[in-house]
Amino acid sequence: MDAIIMAGGLGSRLGMGEKPCVSLLDKPLITYVIEALHEASGIDRIYVAVSPATPLTQSFLEKNYNGKVRTIMTGGGNYVGDMIYAVKEAAINAPVLVIMADLPLLKGKHIDHVIEEYEKCGKPAMSVFSPLAICKGLSVRPDTVFNWEGELIVPCGVNIIDGSNIEQEQEYESLVSQDAAFALNINRAEDLRKCKEIIEQRLLSQS
Repeated sequence: MDAIIMAGGLGSRLGMGEKPCVSLLDKPLITYVIEALHEASGIDRIYVAVSPATPLTQSFLEKNYNGKVRTIMTGGGNYVGDMIYAVKEAAINAPVLVIMADLPLLKGKHIDHVIEEYEKCGKPAMSVFSPLAICKGLSVRPDTVFNWEGELIVPCGVNIIDGSNIEQEQEYESLVSQDAAFALNINRAEDLRKCKEIIEQRLLSQS
């Protein structure tokens, strides 16, 4: 399965310039997502949807991932429109993983889990959610909350869609994960600080 990283947004809430290039422990945020996709056994080609708002991101990728990822210039400013354009430009006519550039806790195992669940679900699309309680436990303040079978859940910015039918609304499976790695995306400075603490604790426990 191919993957598209969405990296064309303004990142205005974070207020630190281009969000994919914001440094977390001396690495740009987007690097963590690329590494997770490279670790995943179920991912083939990796594309990054950039825009006129993220020229530094495009330059960084072309300099550091020459041949390993392909950048696709979108119009920017419209997430769904940019996603559709990127899928069509990449000529993906099969299921494709679409992921945000600001999920630095994800690892290859998380990506593979999503793909495995998608392949079992029997629907053309899948969206990953976190329980609101997990987000609150991390002090994450979500912008969007859904009621799903009586449980409040938050979209994580990880989806699989059918590229062959990209311009049509697709029935999707909701995958609700208890894993905090899906819950912590970087929208505010406090999210970045929390993520830094978690990664540092993880590194300490491994040493």
